[in-house]
Amino acid sequence: MKTDKKPSPVRERLLATADSLFYAEGIRAVGIDRVINESQVSRSTMYAHFRTKEDLVAAYLRRRTDTWRAYVEARVHTRADDPARRVLALFEIFHDYLAGPAYRGCPFVNAAAEYPHHEGIQAVIAHHRQWLPDLLRRLLERPSADDVLIAALVQLWDGAITAAHLDRDAHAAETARSTAALLLAAHRQGGSAAFDEGEGDTGPR
Repeated sequence: MKTDKKPSPVRERLLATADSLFYAEGIRAVGIDRVINESQVSRSTMYAHFRTKEDLVAAYLRRRTDTWRAYVEARVHTRADDPARRVLALFEIFHDYLAGPAYRGCPFVNAAAEYPHHEGIQAVIAHHRQWLPDLLRRLLERPSADDVLIAALVQLWDGAITAAHLDRDAHAAETARSTAALLLAAHRQGGSAAFDEGEGDTGPR
């Protein structure tokens, strides 16, 4: 008999509290006692759900990537109906995120810096990092899309998140979008991809 286990409200409260604190203040700067206190749970309850702080960190990151994927993928197809424009729409969605007042840098980059050698945390980061190139291939409707093009588009995103955080550049994703449009147009002109008309539009959305 199939049994669907419902998410534990207590576990979700712990994760929501950890998400808010870890992202705003840094993971190592926030002690586990503070997460417990602000979640209003007992220490034993905390450890019943997460054996260590590192387990909580990995779950926080998994929750982040799952939420981000769902958010992006629910919106990107509603903004455009051809492959190249969908890629450009992706950068428009990124702009909404990077230009927001609560942006404090990429949570996965931040976690990678704080836990460079933790296997479980690094595995979640690697899982998240694989999502964007896979998504780009799907948006381009070419499972075997040019790896160089995909890598260049991913690097545009990486550059945008860095500029938005370190340089406080509110237009970083818009700049990345314009550059992505040039890359897509050049790729098409080189004959290595077949996109519909419109991908050379470099104006902001």
